[in-house]
Amino acid sequence: MDVTLHLAQDPEADALLGRSPLAALTGMLLDQQVPMEWAFKGPRTIADRLAATDLDAHAIAVQDPDAFAALLAEKPAVHRYPGSMAGRVQQLCQYLVEHYDGNAELVWKGVDDGAELLRRLQELPGFGRQKAQIFLALLGKQLGVRPRGWREAAGAYGEPDSFRSVADITGPDSLARVRAHKQEMKAAAKAEKAAEAEKAQKAQQSGKTAGSAKSGRTAK
Repeated sequence: MDVTLHLAQDPEADALLGRSPLAALTGMLLDQQVPMEWAFKGPRTIADRLAATDLDAHAIAVQDPDAFAALLAEKPAVHRYPGSMAGRVQQLCQYLVEHYDGNAELVWKGVDDGAELLRRLQELPGFGRQKAQIFLALLGKQLGVRPRGWREAAGAYGEPDSFRSVADITGPDSLARVRAHKQEMKAAAKAEKAAEAEKAQKAQQSGKTAGSAKSGRTAK
């Protein structure tokens, strides 16, 4: 794996993501509750603090948990929640050691079916269906991993020029478009939640009104 990525918007961090399957997986794992660039810069920061040029699943898996959490918490922190994310990174590496001999690329290497690849990704610690689909889309769109049916398995994230996720980021312009899409989705979800709350409140008030009317008739 040796491609040019622009997920971290940092040349050295992106270079590591483009050549290291474990770094790419780790960046995807970190991509929650922080800006995308912050998440994908994390693997390079971790490698630097381990005095390494790449991430090693075997080495990370056996790190002392407290020491590893402290390493991620050093300023600037790798994540907004460095302690919990340090645990997740170690769990991911331990899983890779147990199931793939520590070689992250074996998660997708030789897999010829998109649904099977999605299943493998969802089995990784910290990877729910959405995160697995986004990473599958990243593999297909930018890393040249395109098993049969990969777009279908990736769902909406696999659509060409969808600008829905990190899979579509190839530079500052596409980053801005993906960020705008995410903000739109958040606004829509917030509006839907508010509408549901208002509907529930009206139903509750209607129930109280009906109850009062019934009580009045009973009193008569």
